[in-house]
Amino acid sequence: MAFQMMAIIVLGTFGGLKLDEFLQWGFPVFTVLFALGSVSIAIYISVKDLLK
Repeated sequence: MAFQMMAIIVLGTFGGLKLDEFLQWGFPVFTVLFALGSVSIAIYISVKDLLK
């Protein structure tokens, strides 16, 4: 479960970084949004798996 959470968070953050590099904005908006979103998704999936 820890590796699954780590993979979700790393992939989400990496996607945000690449999108910010592509758009070249001054503040890393998508990195922050994707990182927070991926943490939320990872926690949701972990809780759902624990309740099974």
